[in-house]
Amino acid sequence: MKSVLNGTETGKQRWEREVLEPALKKAPERTGPFTTISARPIDRLYTPDDVAGLEYAKDQGNPGEFPYVRGIHPSGYRGKLWTMRQFAGYGTPEETNQRYKDLIAAGGTGLSVAFDLPTLMGRDPDHELSLGEVGKCGVSIVSLADMERLFDGISLADITTSMTINSPAPMIFAMYLVVAEKQGADWSTISGTIQNDILKEFIAQKEYIFPPRPSMRLITDIFSFCAERVPKWNTISVSGYHIREAGSTSLQELAFTLRDGLEYVQYGVDAGLAVDDFVPRISFFFNSHSDFFEEIAKFRAARKLWAEAMVERFGAKNPRSWQLRFHTQTAGVSLTAQQPYNNVVRTALQALAAVLGGTNSLHTNSLDEALALPTKETATLALRTQQIIAHESGVINTVDPLGGSYFVEALTREMEEGTKKYWETIDGMGGMVEAIELGYPQKEIAESSYQFQRAVESREKTIVGVNEYVQKDDPPLQILYIDDTAAETQLSRLADLKRTRDNDRVARSLDALRTAARGKDNTMVPLLECVRAYATVGEMCDALRDVWGEWEETPII
Repeated sequence: MKSVLNGTETGKQRWEREVLEPALKKAPERTGPFTTISARPIDRLYTPDDVAGLEYAKDQGNPGEFPYVRGIHPSGYRGKLWTMRQFAGYGTPEETNQRYKDLIAAGGTGLSVAFDLPTLMGRDPDHELSLGEVGKCGVSIVSLADMERLFDGISLADITTSMTINSPAPMIFAMYLVVAEKQGADWSTISGTIQNDILKEFIAQKEYIFPPRPSMRLITDIFSFCAERVPKWNTISVSGYHIREAGSTSLQELAFTLRDGLEYVQYGVDAGLAVDDFVPRISFFFNSHSDFFEEIAKFRAARKLWAEAMVERFGAKNPRSWQLRFHTQTAGVSLTAQQPYNNVVRTALQALAAVLGGTNSLHTNSLDEALALPTKETATLALRTQQIIAHESGVINTVDPLGGSYFVEALTREMEEGTKKYWETIDGMGGMVEAIELGYPQKEIAESSYQFQRAVESREKTIVGVNEYVQKDDPPLQILYIDDTAAETQLSRLADLKRTRDNDRVARSLDALRTAARGKDNTMVPLLECVRAYATVGEMCDALRDVWGEWEETPII
């Protein structure tokens, strides 16, 4: 390839001819393919030729300046470290409450609530589908009483909380607000995040309840309510994490996640909200997987793509609407049950990639999470991993330390260009809701997941301890076991609650919720009354099921 500028041989071509070719004749390279974990081909060498045409101010910019490739904060982590937010929840609210206090005592700076499957699916512990699941993969939250127990002795005015909940997000958020109210906290000053991302449920995680369009209505109701009454709350955390865990490539995670975000913005605008009144409270949640440089490039490209889309598509004027803020979690799907101590190394590298990519908060997985929920000891070690990166590695001393790397800048541009191609396809379908209804992102992810598994089984991709360097004498690992005591406790409490509360008030509040769902009133208002009456998560979700029904997905083959 001749130089586009003057038709002469490039420096890279000269090096290949004069230096590389003689060396390869003496010592051939290992057999490839040399690709990222997402099967993206990687060149042997990156030089200025690979970033030709990039304009620094336009395509990268300094930290704190549009388009924010190098970060949204001018001083990076020199001013403030990322929030160290460990995801935790199991058993009863009291058990999880104690875990939170342990994490805070160990230096955690934010809480992140994991809910059990019945709560995530809007079912109470006494529902037949809840059998065997209560408190197993997260904390069981049934009513306001449980939320009060969960945050007993923890001031919601003084700590930020992230809650990973989607279909029942409005119900759980209403409970949180009422607990804060009872503690004397001012709604206008409390801060935190509710995941509230239903599109990725339809795409990847499948914990949906209602059909897509009424589900989107619940989200825009939260946008509107918080813009007026809870202005510091992050109303949605648009999540690529679960898209990646389902088997997507890094590029697909980026493209589908940001396109989900654009869909939420469009629905908010269509609901009559001004862009700059609600977009600054939209945040994102990404996966940090094992391919170090690919992940860093993904994070850098995400900021630029979002900033440009907010200006070009929606005419946002507030710089806070342009600035993509994101939480990161290390890749759960990369953890192995075989040789679980290897997971400490995987998590450390993934966490470092998130930090070098400029994450605003971070959760590090524990070494035992391929086997069970983490123990107190492994959760503390995961937190210590973040603290060592922050205080001992030196990577926080300068902003975007890999900025200007030919390799990283080229990968960043490839991520940007690939994302825009996906957006063109989805836009052509009418939007992300329409694409989901057609099964498009689901099919793309299923194919990528299949191709990766083939690569592992053929040993084209090495997973240490799984398909290479296998050992058969792994010592047993002590894991956290959740027995049925939590279920028994929650069932007993639910029976007591239904016997002692004002059931007429509950019935009236649920009727008011159904009425709002049939009309156009903001559903957060009747939900708050339901919560104050001690209606359960299952009862509130059932009231909306009565109006909207449940979603059944067409299987993707």
